[in-house]
Amino acid sequence: MDLERPPAATPARTPDRTPDGTPEGCLVVAVRLPVRIVVLVLVLPVRMAWDALVVGGRFLRDTVLRPVGRGLWWLVQTLVLRPSAGLWRYVVVPVTGALARLAHVLFVVPVVWSYRYVLTPVGHGVGQLVRLIGTGLGWAARVTGAGLGWLYARVLTPAGHAAGRLLRAVGGVLAAVGTGAYTVAAWLVRHLVVAPARWIRAWILAPAGRAVAWCAQGLWRLVELLVTGIGLVLYWTARILVVLPLLALWRWVLAPAGRFLAVVAREVGEALGHAWRIAGRISLAVGRFLGTLFRWIFVEPVRWAYRTVLTPVGHAVRDAVLRPAARAARSVGRTARQTLAAARETARQARADVRRMLFGESRRPPAVARREPSADGTRTLGRSTTALTKD
Repeated sequence: MDLERPPAATPARTPDRTPDGTPEGCLVVAVRLPVRIVVLVLVLPVRMAWDALVVGGRFLRDTVLRPVGRGLWWLVQTLVLRPSAGLWRYVVVPVTGALARLAHVLFVVPVVWSYRYVLTPVGHGVGQLVRLIGTGLGWAARVTGAGLGWLYARVLTPAGHAAGRLLRAVGGVLAAVGTGAYTVAAWLVRHLVVAPARWIRAWILAPAGRAVAWCAQGLWRLVELLVTGIGLVLYWTARILVVLPLLALWRWVLAPAGRFLAVVAREVGEALGHAWRIAGRISLAVGRFLGTLFRWIFVEPVRWAYRTVLTPVGHAVRDAVLRPAARAARSVGRTARQTLAAARETARQARADVRRMLFGESRRPPAVARREPSADGTRTLGRSTTALTKD
């Protein structure tokens, strides 16, 4: 629990001043004490219940959840992870490797062989054929181009020049006719359309437009004056009937009530913090008292009984019963192992005798000469011969 942690340092505050230095009123001082008493009475059971839940949760975590979690993790490792790893390592990987090699032998090797020994020669032959066809087509194109060049130079070029001269002559005639027609049409449009339109605009449309604009401006000013007057009337009506009462309500009712509620909320918050700290100290004291009581009632008697009663009895049982029984069990086990070893040796000898009577002696393998020389044939310090040069 965090009950032994010292409380956080709070800024020093005089009894009649707030943290920002402003003086407190008598209402704040009158509200503070009963609020703190009531909040302490309400918070103390909650804090003690919270501390009890914390202690129970930590005890449950250390004694139940962690062992259960470790057991579940061991089961997951034993039943899922290790079999999965073994299946992956000894089944999936070899099977996939075998399938990959089989696919390489059945698909990749035939495809590579067919590409190398079938498709590549066929492609080379097709390429040679295409090159031959292209050479023939180029020769035919050169021959045809020579014939077309003669036709262009001897027939088409003179015919084109004659057609160009004829088209230029016809274009000059058409240009002269078009210029005269454009001049006549422009004179007719200027005297029959443009001049009458200018006269109508100057003497009819412009005066009419000025008169309409002056009437519209006067009407707009009249509407503006009406709207301004109505707006002033509505503004002062709303100000007198709505704004001033709301301002008075805010200034003389809501603001004081809000300040009072703010003071009450601040005091309640500070009282909650103060009561929580005091309840923590009370809960710590109660917890220590209960722990001491539990130790005196249960732990110390059990410890005394274990030290003064159970330990001597256990030592006596160990020395009088368990150790002699263990020695007897070890001697019995040793005798049983010797008996079993003798029985196995007897059975082995009997099997060897029966095999020798039925099939005879087994032929021993011939002795093989060792590479290392014997003790008599090795090199010595007194002679210059070696085992390799000696007869």
